[in-house]
Amino acid sequence: MTPRIRAGLLALCLLGPAHAAGQPPARPAPARPPAAAPYRDARRPIPVRVRDLLGRMTLEEKFWQLFMSPWDSTDAPGSLAHGIFGLQVRLAGPPADVVRRQVEQLNALQRTLVEDTRLGIPGLMFEEALHGLLAPQATVFPQAIGLAATWDTALVSRVGSAIARESRSRGIRDVLSPVLNVASDVRWGRTEETYGEDPWLASRLGVAFVSALEGAGVVATPKHFVANVGDGGRDSYPIELNARMLEEQFFPPFRAAIAEGGARSVMTAYNSVAGVPATQNRALLRATLKEGWGFGGFVVSDMSATSGPTVLHMTEGSTADAAAHAFRAGLDVVFQGRVHEAAPYLSAIRRGLVPTAVLDEAVARVLRVKFALGLFEHPYANVDSAIHWNDHAAHRGLAREAARQSLVLLQNRGALPLAARVNRVAVIGTDATEARLGGYSGSNAQVTSILDGVRGRAGRDAIVTYAPGPGRLSTAVATIPVDAVASAGAPGWTGSYFASPTLAGTPVFVRRDPTIDYSWTLSGPGPGLPADWYGVRWEGTVTLPAGPARRIGIEGNDGYRVFVDDTLRLDRWRKESAGTHLATLPLLPGTRHAVRVEFREMRGNGRVRLVWDAPESADYRREIDHAVEAARTSQVAVVVAGIEEGEFRDRASLALPGHQEAMIRAVAGTGTPTVVVLVGGSAITMSSWIDSVAAVVHAWYPGEEGGHAVAELLWGDINPSGRLPITFPLAEGQLPLSYNHRPTGRGDRYLDLPGEPLFPFGFGLSYTSFAYTDLRVDPPEARTGDVTIRCVVRNAGDRAGTEVVQLYLRDILATTSRPVAQLAGFTRVALAAGESREVTFRVNRSQLQMLDVNGRWVVEPGTFQVMLGSSSRDIHLRGTFDVR
Repeated sequence: MTPRIRAGLLALCLLGPAHAAGQPPARPAPARPPAAAPYRDARRPIPVRVRDLLGRMTLEEKFWQLFMSPWDSTDAPGSLAHGIFGLQVRLAGPPADVVRRQVEQLNALQRTLVEDTRLGIPGLMFEEALHGLLAPQATVFPQAIGLAATWDTALVSRVGSAIARESRSRGIRDVLSPVLNVASDVRWGRTEETYGEDPWLASRLGVAFVSALEGAGVVATPKHFVANVGDGGRDSYPIELNARMLEEQFFPPFRAAIAEGGARSVMTAYNSVAGVPATQNRALLRATLKEGWGFGGFVVSDMSATSGPTVLHMTEGSTADAAAHAFRAGLDVVFQGRVHEAAPYLSAIRRGLVPTAVLDEAVARVLRVKFALGLFEHPYANVDSAIHWNDHAAHRGLAREAARQSLVLLQNRGALPLAARVNRVAVIGTDATEARLGGYSGSNAQVTSILDGVRGRAGRDAIVTYAPGPGRLSTAVATIPVDAVASAGAPGWTGSYFASPTLAGTPVFVRRDPTIDYSWTLSGPGPGLPADWYGVRWEGTVTLPAGPARRIGIEGNDGYRVFVDDTLRLDRWRKESAGTHLATLPLLPGTRHAVRVEFREMRGNGRVRLVWDAPESADYRREIDHAVEAARTSQVAVVVAGIEEGEFRDRASLALPGHQEAMIRAVAGTGTPTVVVLVGGSAITMSSWIDSVAAVVHAWYPGEEGGHAVAELLWGDINPSGRLPITFPLAEGQLPLSYNHRPTGRGDRYLDLPGEPLFPFGFGLSYTSFAYTDLRVDPPEARTGDVTIRCVVRNAGDRAGTEVVQLYLRDILATTSRPVAQLAGFTRVALAAGESREVTFRVNRSQLQMLDVNGRWVVEPGTFQVMLGSSSRDIHLRGTFDVR
């Protein structure tokens, strides 16, 4: 059979019919099982039902239980003929009645799977739910890093329960959350999705979130297994950590989520670990996860990650081979971006590249969960229930409570809380109105911005002046737009694409490109071109806009030339680096000029963007002047400043982007007390402006009720109690920087920087103060390793407040180097003014474990130091206990 005929038959199979028109099927289609088949009987034990159903399944039916994908309206209905693991449905269109429409769509798809397929296996419908279901009109809670800043497991559990209720009511029974990666470098753009840098904090919050979901009948999928942030804080970079670091630092949150939280699914990472792609890493998936930890659920890939070995890691020659090795290594379910992308994975099954035992084990894992969820008996969602529970008033109240507890007061020089007489307030910054929610967020009409929150709290008689300032992004250059370019009588560029970086020979293809703005990372520019050896020539006529003479240039990596009217204006043909380079053109506004751009790439990751000056300079200075004027006429200035981050948006600089730092300094220079509210999911450097402002509040992405919570903190209606789940460095040169590092071989300072952070892990201020006394450690000699630690905490201030009491341990003498401090417990203690309370921590033997020099888990005899305090550096009490 020729490859073309095989591909045609495969495509027909994917579209539904088992054979092409006019040709007989290879074998008779199996009959539909009787209604009394054992797998349909809910009274039978799940293993019996799984065994019966598995024995009835064809190869194709087995495969489709191992394939998950978003559903698109353009997908052919027949593509579900053999069933599917599950689908993700996101609706476009008006927000009105969106909950009803989504439930109806999910029910319709489920009905197709249950009633129109031979076996009637229901789908496990899935969605993201990092801090609220990712769907319109679902409640949006603070981003995960904000939930971590609450240091409140009970609250996180309640948030998880609310998310589960909204998800399940819509028919979504599997959520691809939480992110349990330890945020070991705050430059990572996905730090916002995590519970911070500490494995114990991430474990406790992860267990709270996962157990709430699983207890409500919604499968949790902790991700990304494992260690998703690599050198330089870059997303999905290769991980070369030794076994000790993986076991002691990066495995614990996942292990706890499975063993204690009951997670029934785990998602792999995009990156490689010790040279092997995580999606097909036998040491991770089979030896550690399934055999070592006894994980009985199913392992899913991140979207499109199963093909990563062929296009990224370069360890496989074909996607079918990559899939086969992934299944053999312990992957159970392939997650792709579209249903029609199943062909190469199905090919691996049909060609016998996956042993029957491996295939059946994976299918059995999926079926066990579907039976346990009761999907066969209750596959459909109730529209009225979904409408009732999504963004329910109680959930909005919980979102506000979570936002209140997540806010971290980083600096306060007496400016907060605002006095009752403050009635002239300047609110400055675009983040005050945008009400950004963070990555993987749904949309909700109920979202309250910080400006609206301040206006509502300030009252009718107050004067609240808003100035947007210059925004987060510096727009010194802009892409030359399509309406300024013409070629061959039509808008846009004529692009000639060559199979040579010298642009030699005949183009492989010629096409019209509206703009020159491309990043070719995973593939080449088009059919017939690789990702790492090509050249492009763009030609067109550019009309200059009104205004002064322009500069024109390239933002991207080297290997380009720009000609204007056949004169070479910019020459960086030699491959060296990347950046933005401009050439001045002494040309008149409105004139037309022939422009030719030549670009070449020899190593991959081609990036090229043709730009010209944006009229920004005057605009941003004007906006800062408006902000300064608003501050001058007010009693207090609240500057709301934010960062840019997210998936595959790692930050080389931790400073506030754009011209926001200049804006803060200018506003503070007016003499008006200035409060800076930070919006973002990670650390921010502040050296250039922090000494000039009166107060700093980190709001993270505070969710739909965040605007109210921020205003309540500013006026003192609530007492801030959030604590940092990550370390804030003074400068990027200190990174990676975490509190629980091992002792250095010498010192930890730099020639031009100290080793200490700007704000340490666990830090956060209050409007009151707390005193610690009466440390007791019982027993002082712990033969079993179980110890009870007590102290008394007193509110020494004049107003009620909540302290987050933090317990740290240090193994004073060990056979391998141990962390200088390790979080071992935490609790929130709400105290009235002058009130005292005893706080108790119980440390068990497992918390004292370490890997010895032979890689064995042991509790070594010796002395452990006990440290109790308000942060990892602000220690109030110290003691010891011995393990014999």
